[in-house]
Amino acid sequence: MKALTTAHFPRFCSQRLMMSLLFAIALGCVFITSLIVAKESELVSYSGFQVWKIKPSSEEDRQFVSEMIDFYKLQMWNERQIPDEPIDVLVPPQSRKKLNSKLADRKIPYVVAHGDLQTVIDNQNTNTNKNTSDTKAAYNMDWTSYHRLSNIYAFLTYLNTTYPRLVQLINIGFHAREWISPAVTTCIIQQLVEVPANAKLLSNVDWSIMPVVNPDGYEFSHTRDRLWRKTRSMTTNPACRGVDPNRNFGYKWGGMGASTNPCEETYRGTKAFSEPETLATSNFILSKKNQIRLYLTLHSFGQVALIPYGYDVVYAPDHNDLLALANDATSKFVEYTYEIGGSDDWAKSIGIKYSYTFELPAKGTYDFLLPASDILPVCEDFFPAFDVFAAKVATCCGPATTTIKPRTTPTTRKTTASTRKTTTTRRQPTTATSKRTTTKCPCVCG
Repeated sequence: MKALTTAHFPRFCSQRLMMSLLFAIALGCVFITSLIVAKESELVSYSGFQVWKIKPSSEEDRQFVSEMIDFYKLQMWNERQIPDEPIDVLVPPQSRKKLNSKLADRKIPYVVAHGDLQTVIDNQNTNTNKNTSDTKAAYNMDWTSYHRLSNIYAFLTYLNTTYPRLVQLINIGFHAREWISPAVTTCIIQQLVEVPANAKLLSNVDWSIMPVVNPDGYEFSHTRDRLWRKTRSMTTNPACRGVDPNRNFGYKWGGMGASTNPCEETYRGTKAFSEPETLATSNFILSKKNQIRLYLTLHSFGQVALIPYGYDVVYAPDHNDLLALANDATSKFVEYTYEIGGSDDWAKSIGIKYSYTFELPAKGTYDFLLPASDILPVCEDFFPAFDVFAAKVATCCGPATTTIKPRTTPTTRKTTASTRKTTTTRRQPTTATSKRTTTKCPCVCG
């Protein structure tokens, strides 16, 4: 997620989580249902689409813009609305003239951040076709391009095979379009496993990391629709597939910000944990909840560290503790400045002391389409925060207190992409003569 300061990177995988820091990184799925109608086999083009940054100056204007977004069925990219911040909206060619007229009538200014979104998409991953057949390379992964699911899984398998005492592979990906999330996550894994200077981060803490929590959606965003956001499950509307995994967890399910319409990008599903992705993630975490002390989930975009609760303006009883650790962690960032906001609610609700969502940088106007050249800078800036997290969880936190038990209704649907994989990096084994005492205080990053 943040800072990488060494020249070479770690590798790692995991197949069972032992008292660990579960680091489930959530991917971004692309939405586009009402804006584009395309067959499943067709490649979605965003030629002529624009991204507008609309700048309402009052709450009344902000409400008017929200109504226009609903009326024209537009996509709002920045869900968390912050006063005085522009609203990023994806505008299809057929809506530009009408929306411009409506905004002009209200004297609401806007700027065109991207005149043709397809051009930005085409330029995002320019290294993807480069020659990677170097026989000296142990795996086909780098952090100067965005990789397909097969490369990510091959990387995790390699780490499991090469570092069997350190890395285990667990069969367990969220918003598919947020490619920076799994890219930074795999970069962090490499740092933890292969960089000797980072061994201290493994001395008292186990890290469980899920690089791709929504594999079907992630792969679909590579092969068909770059802006796909949701899972790929069938819904009650055959023309609108998928559920927003972030709104499918069991704490305050169906509340503010969740839609009952399968064609909306925030569709909550038919019930909590209706998706195999969210059910598998929750079952995995629940099985270790009394050991987990930290839960991190990475999203894009916004440069915000979010703390519970996000379902409403509600502070957790230990809000000051959460805020203090978030401030300590974000103080390590140099290149990017993060604000402190509110979530991840479900992990907090089952008793995990420290629960955070980090929205990674957008860098200017790129938003979800951060160029591949920024993967390493973002990762390198984020990684130092792990020193702060590791130090805290190695000495915290007392027994976890459960405040609510989410529903875990089984589901029979299977994902069509490769099985989700979680990697667990275990504490370094000690020799028989070692006198060191290990504090067993795992964490979860999700």
